[in-house]
Amino acid sequence: MLSILGFSMIAVFMYLIMSKRLSALVAIMLVPIIFGVIGGFLTELGPMMQDGVEGIASTAIMILFAILYFGIMIDSGLFDPLISKILKIVKGDPLKIVVGTAILSMTVALDGDGTTTYIITVSALFPLYKRLGMNKLILATVAMLSMGVMNMTPWGGASAMAMASLNLDASELFLPMIPVMGFGLLWVLAAAFILGKKERKRLGIIEIQHNSEAHAELAATTVSRDYRRPKLVWFNFILTVVLMASLIIDFMSLTILFMIAFAIALVVNYPDLKDQQDRIAVHSKNALAVVSIVIAAGIFTGIMSGTKMIDAMALTLVSLIPEPMGPFLPVIVAYASAPFTFFMSNNAFYFGVLPIIAQAADAYGISAAEIGRASLIGQPIHVLSPLVAAAHLLIGLVGTDFRDIQRFAVKWALGTVTVMTIAALIIGVI
Repeated sequence: MLSILGFSMIAVFMYLIMSKRLSALVAIMLVPIIFGVIGGFLTELGPMMQDGVEGIASTAIMILFAILYFGIMIDSGLFDPLISKILKIVKGDPLKIVVGTAILSMTVALDGDGTTTYIITVSALFPLYKRLGMNKLILATVAMLSMGVMNMTPWGGASAMAMASLNLDASELFLPMIPVMGFGLLWVLAAAFILGKKERKRLGIIEIQHNSEAHAELAATTVSRDYRRPKLVWFNFILTVVLMASLIIDFMSLTILFMIAFAIALVVNYPDLKDQQDRIAVHSKNALAVVSIVIAAGIFTGIMSGTKMIDAMALTLVSLIPEPMGPFLPVIVAYASAPFTFFMSNNAFYFGVLPIIAQAADAYGISAAEIGRASLIGQPIHVLSPLVAAAHLLIGLVGTDFRDIQRFAVKWALGTVTVMTIAALIIGVI
């Protein structure tokens, strides 16, 4: 009975958000409460929800300050020298331009926000693509490939949802995936090299005069110059390097690290209180969109666990999985997460499907962390989905449509998934 109730709840949740009857934020709170009441757990729901929310509070706080931190870095102009340098180096060589596109997009994508990544990358490089007659689908594809890998950061969304739904912290789920992401980024560079070489063969190398003023103007197209801090670029760079190194060393909670780094970045770059308030207000929208869904997911996971629905559903799923296939669940999940997150939202997959798979995998001695890591590998396909708002922005910026970009990019995105799956198996994170 609990299994039927649980699967019914997942089906209703997924229907409501995919049909846009309710927002994911509302559905993830109200649907489990309703089904909890139907299951006869009315008097026990309060403690269950409290436990769930408390379990993911630290993750939500970490995501909040990570988004704010990288927002400050972009506002202050941390990436402007990189943009200017890339524009100066690539000149009229299509190969260098495409590789430069990859380097720029994967660097800017550190903030985990596809919208920001696409705006900065396209604003900086699309004029060169148009001037040389290069294929604009290459620009969109390389940017999407970079975003597909960088979307695996905890503040990017997918990892945050996986951590929330499986009640894991970043040291368990995300840190072991950093080398895997490294291989994914190497593949993006390789793909950019191949695509760039084809464009160089098609178009040749065209001489373009370097104009430092024009490049500087392009480098600052997305944020008012009033908030740029060119004299603090080296300080911001060192601060970011120290932060990234601290994350890898894992000597302190990621939550605390991002809180401290954000405070330092904000005070040093914007000592005026009004400027601080303006910058926080600008980035609060992005932060609220991600953090609110993570906190709300605490109600979902709390009820799923507290009522034992997740256990009953896992037993049902285990009974349906052929015995010889059980040990290969992580690899299956790595590839299955690609179509799952393409045809349904990340919310639906990570909160509706992943917990069931993780519980079923436990029967084969496979940890929830391992399944969670595997579930992130499909993100390069997810970013091609029409369900991703940032993808619509990118398509509008370069002037193409979903059919063309999907047909052009899907094989390269599948290559990213394959490379990262192999890397994860070799390294031993799945």
